[in-house]
Amino acid sequence: MGNMEKVRMLDFQQRGDERGHLVVVEGGVDIPFEIRRAFYIYGSGSDVVRGQHANRRTEFVLINVAGTSKVKVKDGEGNEEIYCLGRPHMGIYLPAMVWKDMYGFSRDSVLLVLASTHYDADEYIRDYSDFVREVAPHMEVVGKSGGRRA
Repeated sequence: MGNMEKVRMLDFQQRGDERGHLVVVEGGVDIPFEIRRAFYIYGSGSDVVRGQHANRRTEFVLINVAGTSKVKVKDGEGNEEIYCLGRPHMGIYLPAMVWKDMYGFSRDSVLLVLASTHYDADEYIRDYSDFVREVAPHMEVVGKSGGRRA
C-alpha cells in the first residue's frame, strides 16, 4: 500500500449536552500512534502556506480545533489530494513520507498537530525535489514543481 492510501480522515467521538461539547482523543486508541509531541498553529493568514515538507519517520494527525484550513498531501509520484479541515471532532492522519502543505487558514484557525516522534530536524525533507528523489529514486526530477520524467 502506498503512503497516499494510508492518508485518511478520522472522526472522533463527540460527547456533550446543553453545556457544550467534549472531544477526547487518546494516543494508540483514537490516534493511530502514541503521541510524543503536540503543537498548534494559529494567527496564519489565508495566503500563508505552512508545512512544505515531508518527514522520514514521523506520523501526524492534524485537527482544526477552531476555524478552517486546507491540507494538500502529495506522494512524490504525481498523486495529490486536498483535505478541508473545519470540524473540531475530525482530523486527518498523515503517515511518514508524504509531502504536506497547510494553507487557506481562516482568521480564527487553530490547527492542532499531534506527532508520533519528538522533534528531529534531520528527519525533515524540506525540498520537494529531494523528496521526489527519495520516494522514487529511479525517476529523474525536473524542476521544483514536482514534474519528472523517466
